[in-house]
Amino acid sequence: MRTRKSEMQLPPDVWKLKLILMSSIRNLNGRFGLCPNSRVDIFISFSLGQLILSSWGGGYNLQCQDLTSAGEADVRVAKVLWWYYFSKLIEFLDTIFFVLRKKTSQITFLHVYHHASMFNIWWCVLNWIPCGQSFFGPTLNSFIHILMYSYYGLSVFPSMHKYLWWKKYLTQAQLVQFVLTITHTMSAVVKPCGFPFGCLIFQSSYMLTLVILFLNFYVQTYRKKPTKKVVEEPSAGLETKNGFSKAHVPATNGVTTTSNKKAQ
Repeated sequence: MRTRKSEMQLPPDVWKLKLILMSSIRNLNGRFGLCPNSRVDIFISFSLGQLILSSWGGGYNLQCQDLTSAGEADVRVAKVLWWYYFSKLIEFLDTIFFVLRKKTSQITFLHVYHHASMFNIWWCVLNWIPCGQSFFGPTLNSFIHILMYSYYGLSVFPSMHKYLWWKKYLTQAQLVQFVLTITHTMSAVVKPCGFPFGCLIFQSSYMLTLVILFLNFYVQTYRKKPTKKVVEEPSAGLETKNGFSKAHVPATNGVTTTSNKKAQ
């Protein structure tokens, strides 16, 4: 497989396929009213399918796969990973737009670190190690992001909020993804196949930082016990806001909070 930098750039035929795909997604959006999350979901689903077919058809070794032995399959995997990189660009731009719109409440260190680092790391991957052992992480990550964008797409519809109780399991799935990626990467260290050793160590170390950050997020969000507050019984003249009594205020995900005693 040729590894000149000029050949690591996205080939013209892939650009054509991408334009066709995005055009099809826009047509679907106009015909069926798909929200932006749904459009990204379709794009990632297509990329995931192509990645699985390319690696499976090329006889990729799950334990360790070098950069050259699969021949044409390596080229197909590299092309699909360019599409994966494009999805990282979308996520990175999402972060930039949050900053430009000054939505600081939606910006965390984890959010910025994860999206900014993935965008830059994958630029390096596609220039030097665009196939082989690099295929496994994007395969898992694409599947997880399909679940994530499906969740956010469904959350647009108020009638679906009561069914979206599984948000914390998305974070659990992400943690499992990171652990599996570390395991897969280190398997090539234990039993080498020619894939660059330094890249394997770097990827494992980077995945470990994500495990730490996402685990901290999970604990702070879902495991940390809220401090107990004394809730006083509302007086006869209930204070209202926007036409609703404070004794019954809609909360997120379709769940409502009530006072200590149910209204008679």
